[in-house]
Amino acid sequence: MTAEALILDGNVVAADIKEKLLERIQGLAEQAIVPCLATILVGEDPSSATYVRMKGNACKRLGIESIRIDLPTETTTEQLIETIHKLNADPKVHGILLQHPVPEQIDERAAFEAIAIEKDVDGVTALGFAQNAFGYADFPSCTPAAIVAILDYYKIPVEGKHAVVIGRSPILGKPVSLMLLNKNATVTTCHSKTENLEDVVRLGDIIVAAVGKPKFIQGDWIKPGAVVLDAGYNKGNVGDVDYDRCLEKASAITPVPAGVGPVTIATLLKHTVDAAEKVAKRKSID
Repeated sequence: MTAEALILDGNVVAADIKEKLLERIQGLAEQAIVPCLATILVGEDPSSATYVRMKGNACKRLGIESIRIDLPTETTTEQLIETIHKLNADPKVHGILLQHPVPEQIDERAAFEAIAIEKDVDGVTALGFAQNAFGYADFPSCTPAAIVAILDYYKIPVEGKHAVVIGRSPILGKPVSLMLLNKNATVTTCHSKTENLEDVVRLGDIIVAAVGKPKFIQGDWIKPGAVVLDAGYNKGNVGDVDYDRCLEKASAITPVPAGVGPVTIATLLKHTVDAAEKVAKRKSID
């Protein structure tokens, strides 16, 4: 661990985001509007159920209404989309979150695309992705947005830096690559077919790990002084980087837990309030 190493505490960043939401939520209450997030859980995956419960509790603590919809494991794509369409049409619902993964018989992409763009607070639709690519998305994917929020909070320079993102999922690796590119970083996106991965990672001033493999990124892959953001969460409360070894090289690093995770949830809450404010603004114009 270098003397300058900074632990990027996600709990601190999340608390700052939530604190700034309180006054906005009160302002909406004065207009008889309560921000509302509807969460859909299909099946009985215990990890997904835990995530949904955490998000519901986070909403409750801030005064955001949370609607939880539990659907059976055998739910079809058509039934799920019908549920989403009902939520799209409900004026009291400002945000819709489909907890993923969904059971294998469901076309997850079709379900995501059924979410109205103005309620896509988790940033999962293709339109939301495209808006993010152009730099004007109202609701970029929450984990990428959380990573950028951490960099912003700690005033870590991004412009002109070489960012290496390991992972290319449509709701994490790809959108965070685009967000960093829009902040004028030079971005390399790595994936399972990348050759000489370790050598590529060593070029990074900023490393984003998003592969879903415990302790995959090794300490000797990290350039001295690099900033490491671990977006992974695996069994045993470990991330995608070997934290202890990477800490020895990094100038700043997110822990797991208490790193990107809390900020992701806070970002979801922020997006829900943003969506509610847009509804309030339209009502005031009407």
